[in-house]
Amino acid sequence: MKFKLVSKFEAKGDQPKAIKQLAHNLKAGVKDQVLLGVTGSGKTFTMAKVIEEMQKPTLVISPNKTLAAQLYQEFKEFFPNNAVHYFVSYYDYYQPEAYIPQSDTYIEKDAKINEEIDRLRHAAVQDVTTRKDVIVVASVSCIYNIGSPENYENISLEIKLKQGIKRKDFLILLNNLQYQRNDIDFKPGTFRVRGDLVEIYIVTGEKILRVEFSGDKIEKISETAPGLGQKYKTSGDKIKLFPAHFWVTPQDKVNIAINNIRLELEQRLKELKKQNKLLEAERLEQKTNYDLEMLKETGWCHGIENYSSHMEFRKPGQAPFSLVDYFNYFNPNGSLMFIDESHISISQIRAMSVQDKIRKQTLIDFGFRLPSAIDNRPLTFAEFEKRQKQTIYVSATPADFEKQKSGRHIAEQLIRPTGLLEPAIEIKKTENQIKDLIEEIKKEVSKKQRVLVVTLTKRLAEEISDYLVERGIKTQYLHSEIKTMERPEILKNLREGKYDVLVGINLLREGIDLPEVSLVAILDADKEGFLRNKTTLIQTMGRAARHLNGRVILYADKMTFSMQSAINEVERRRKIQEDYNRKNKITPKTIIIDIRDWGFSKKEDIDSEFWMVHDKKLLEKEMKIAAKNLDFERAAEIRDLIKKLNMKKPA
Repeated sequence: MKFKLVSKFEAKGDQPKAIKQLAHNLKAGVKDQVLLGVTGSGKTFTMAKVIEEMQKPTLVISPNKTLAAQLYQEFKEFFPNNAVHYFVSYYDYYQPEAYIPQSDTYIEKDAKINEEIDRLRHAAVQDVTTRKDVIVVASVSCIYNIGSPENYENISLEIKLKQGIKRKDFLILLNNLQYQRNDIDFKPGTFRVRGDLVEIYIVTGEKILRVEFSGDKIEKISETAPGLGQKYKTSGDKIKLFPAHFWVTPQDKVNIAINNIRLELEQRLKELKKQNKLLEAERLEQKTNYDLEMLKETGWCHGIENYSSHMEFRKPGQAPFSLVDYFNYFNPNGSLMFIDESHISISQIRAMSVQDKIRKQTLIDFGFRLPSAIDNRPLTFAEFEKRQKQTIYVSATPADFEKQKSGRHIAEQLIRPTGLLEPAIEIKKTENQIKDLIEEIKKEVSKKQRVLVVTLTKRLAEEISDYLVERGIKTQYLHSEIKTMERPEILKNLREGKYDVLVGINLLREGIDLPEVSLVAILDADKEGFLRNKTTLIQTMGRAARHLNGRVILYADKMTFSMQSAINEVERRRKIQEDYNRKNKITPKTIIIDIRDWGFSKKEDIDSEFWMVHDKKLLEKEMKIAAKNLDFERAAEIRDLIKKLNMKKPA
C-alpha cells in the first residue's frame, strides 16, 4: 500500500514552506537537512507530510522511550492504514554483565524482558522485511546488534497448503526458528501439538496458526486472533514464519560457528596461560564450553549475542547488524531517516559504543568473555554515519554538528498555526523556593491547569513529589527508572487530572506534548552544566508553550550565561510569532490534542479459562486415543497435563 496521511489538520504557518523545501531537496538527492521547529509548530505533521510525499520506508529515531511512544501514537493516527511500529529496548530492568577488578566483583547480567515490547520489536522487523509502507519509531537503541538481516530472511519458514512434509520434520523446523513447545503455558513464541494438529502462537502476538496434517502433507492452514471465543478461519495458501529470536543462524552454519568459537577459545587459552593467568583461563574455558554445549543441542544459549560475530561470520572489528541495516538491506532503492530532537539523539549515538567497549574489554581481560565478544556492540558513530541514507535532523535547538552537516539546507518552523506565544519568563530567588512553588502550584490547580517541576536529580524529584503529596497536592514523579510501559500512562493521567503536578528531570524536556500544562518551574536554574545549559533550558521552557497562559519560573540567585542566552532566544521567537499574529489577525488559542489511550500498555492476554477448556477437550480426546492404542505411558503423561491445567484454572 501507499502512504496515505489521514488528518483533520491542514498545513499552516511555516509548515507549507518547510514541507515543500524538505521534499524538494530529498527529490534532488540532498542527503542531510535540518527541520528547525519550535515547540507547538507541528513538526510531526510536517514529517508525516514529507513521508507521504516521498513514499519511502522511514525510520524515526528518538532520544528516549517516552518521546518515542508519543511519536508512535501520532504517526499511528496519521497513517491508520499503513504499518507503523514501535522499536525500543525491551528491558524493564537491565544490569549488564560487568567485572570490577578493584574489589574482584563479578556482576552477572540481570535483566527483566518486557514481553510486550519484544513482540513489538519483532513485528517492526518483520514488516521492514516485507513492506514498503512502513514507519518504525525507535529509540537510539536501534543501533545495537540484532543479528544479520540475511540470516533472518533465509531462516524464515514458508508454510504452504498441500506441502509435502512429515509432522516431525515440521516440528524440527519450528525448533530451528526457536519456537518452543509448550502444551500448557501457550504464549507468543511457542507451539503445541495435538495429534495431527500443530498450533503456533506467532511471536508478534497478533494471531495463532493451526496447521493440520493428513499423512505426510499439510491438509489445512487456519488462523485465529488471540482472545475469548475466537474461532479459527481458513488462512491463505501460504504463510511465512519468521524466527522467534534474533541472532538465529541456519542449522547448517551453526556447527561451523561452533568450531570457529572453539578455535578462538583454544587460542585465547594459550594467551592467558602464557601470561600466567590460570584462574582466568579456567574460568573462560568452563563458561565457553557450557555455552557451546547449549548451542550444539538447541542452537541457542543465554548470552548468545556475545558470539554474534561467529554466528554471522563477521570479521574481527566488522560492524554489527542493527535495525538501520535492515532498512538498507530490504530497501536498496533507499529509505528516509528522521532523527528527532537531534541535538540530544546524536550525542547519545556518539557515546554508546565507547561506553560499551570499556565494559566489555574488562570482561575479556579477566577471562569472563572471549575477545570476539567485543564485536557484540552498538554501531560506532562513524559506522552509523556510513549507513545513513537521506536524513532530516529535527529539533527546536539543533546543535552545530547538524547545522554544519546540512549546510544551507535548513527549513525553519518558527510560527505556530495556533498563534501561541513563547511562555512568559519570571526569575525568583531560591530562598524558600519550595514554599513559593507550593503557592504557585495552588494557583494553577485552582484553574484546573497542570504544573511541571524540573529538578536536577532523581532523588530530589522523588523527595519533592512525596513532600507535595503530604500537602494534599496530587503529584507523581517521572524519571528513567519508571518502567517503559508506565511512562505514557503517567503522562495520560496528568492530562486527565489524576495528577496535577509532575516532577522530573530529563523526561520532561524534549518534545512531550502536554497542552494542559500552564506552568513549568525549573529549580536550581543557575547551576551551569548539561541540565541547565542554553539548549536544555529552551527545551524545558517549551513545555509551557502549548498553553495560552503558559509561563516559566526560573528559581535562581544569579543570571548565568545559559539563562540569558535561553531567555534572549525565547524572546526572539516570541516577537516573530507576535508579528505573524498581528499581520494575519490571529488570536492565540490553546492547542487541543486528544488524550490518547496507550494501546498496548494494558494489553490483555488471552482469556486463560477459554484456552484451558479448549486444551482440556483436546487432551482428553488424545488421552483416550493413547489408551485405546495401549500407549499407557503417553496416556499417563496427558492425564498429568490435565491435572496441571485444573490446578491453573482461574477462580
